[in-house]
Amino acid sequence: MNNKRSLALAVGGLGLAGWGMARALERRFSFAGKVCLITGGSRGLGLVLARQICAVGGRVALLARDVDELRRAHDELIGHGCDVAVVPCDLLERPQVEEALRTVIRHFGAVDVLINNAGIIEVGPLEHMQREDFERAIQLHLWAPFTLMWELIPHMRKRGGGRIVNITSIGGKIAVPHLAAYCASKFALVGLSDSLRAELARDHIYVTTVAPGMMRTGSHVNAQFRGKHAAEFAWFAAGNSAPLISMKVERAAAKILHACRRGQPELTLTVAARAAIIANAVFPNTTGHALNVVNRFLPKSTGQSGDELRTGAASRSRKLSLKWLTYLSDRVISRNNEDQANGTH
Repeated sequence: MNNKRSLALAVGGLGLAGWGMARALERRFSFAGKVCLITGGSRGLGLVLARQICAVGGRVALLARDVDELRRAHDELIGHGCDVAVVPCDLLERPQVEEALRTVIRHFGAVDVLINNAGIIEVGPLEHMQREDFERAIQLHLWAPFTLMWELIPHMRKRGGGRIVNITSIGGKIAVPHLAAYCASKFALVGLSDSLRAELARDHIYVTTVAPGMMRTGSHVNAQFRGKHAAEFAWFAAGNSAPLISMKVERAAAKILHACRRGQPELTLTVAARAAIIANAVFPNTTGHALNVVNRFLPKSTGQSGDELRTGAASRSRKLSLKWLTYLSDRVISRNNEDQANGTH
């Protein structure tokens, strides 16, 4: 009995100490005046994060491939009095990533916060996926964040600390059918983020791994699809907009920045995502069988036309994609600079 009581007290003491440390970190850190580098910052979640950082006095550097997207994001933020720099960069190319980082540091003199947000979603049955899909996803979701972290860690150490936020996904915790390349790459980023966290904490560099569920960013029109394009888009877009399992992007961004401010190790967004991750951890076999059943209801493979990669905007069908099912996501497409994008941040 005494052993159980001692164990309970020890666990409670550790919990209290962790809470106290988190509160101390939160009091010590402010985005005001800090330089925050955001990949994929020209649209969607990245742009919303930039807006919220600027609103509290932070300075932002946005990396993205599309020059027109960056210009629109820059003009919007500058119009609100933000201190912002934009750097065109193809995150699939390591030399460009390294040069973009040098450009940001030359411009601002430092980087205090790195938010690895850039991503791409390719949806479709395995029969139509290509090796290049997996290589592209791994390059964007693993190697680009790795390169930025690898280059910035010595810089942050010299400055006495920093913050790193890696935006992964529930797809990095649970493998979802028809998202094989996406899930494989996000699992890799979760592992990298979690492993670096423990080693960097002693240098006052706090790494937060964020695993969002569905968010209403408007990016469903820029996801990419193989197979029966219209059918694949229909189920994906409906889920992305469903009010019970998806979250407003502004609320998601606020939670991410709060976790970053506190130096919180991990954040899972949406109740549905947390429930799914817990279920998978406690009942992995049951979850595996359930996903097998889910896969039976997803669109089957088709002919050679299914090998073509199309954006969500090009895959939308009036017959299958009912407007009332996608309304919540559709209405933020323009607001979040998603309407002219090309599918890759």
